[in-house]
Amino acid sequence: MAVRLGARIRTITIDPAWDDGPARFGDARIEWPAGECSDRELREKMVMVALAGAVAEMIYSGQPYHPGFVAEWAADWAQAWEASAPLYSDEVIRLKHLEEITVQLYKTMGRDDHWAALAAIVDDLQAHETLEGEQVEEIVSAWLP
Repeated sequence: MAVRLGARIRTITIDPAWDDGPARFGDARIEWPAGECSDRELREKMVMVALAGAVAEMIYSGQPYHPGFVAEWAADWAQAWEASAPLYSDEVIRLKHLEEITVQLYKTMGRDDHWAALAAIVDDLQAHETLEGEQVEEIVSAWLP
């Protein structure tokens, strides 16, 4: 999703370093081009990217759980919650917005073309544990020209 939204992926991994950060089961390092979109647009993109990993796992596993209730996705949900806070100060409205984004992502990422790209990335991650940005971009461009 990050590639499709204009971000540059540095790495993605299913074997993250257990450093001082939050406990996590995967990690994506991405960069956003400076000055290419408004603060609001950047925050919306950050929300989508934060939730995309959880949605990808939902689709891959066939288990569409709420991302706010799965321990492995807690950091993703918190990141989306924080990114959207300046846009939606009312927490009820923010919750509804994040749930709507999750549904939109589920529909988009579940389409055949996105599913093929997602499956290819998952296969490569299972084989290599870490992918460089160029590898991800190559996979995405093969399935989502």
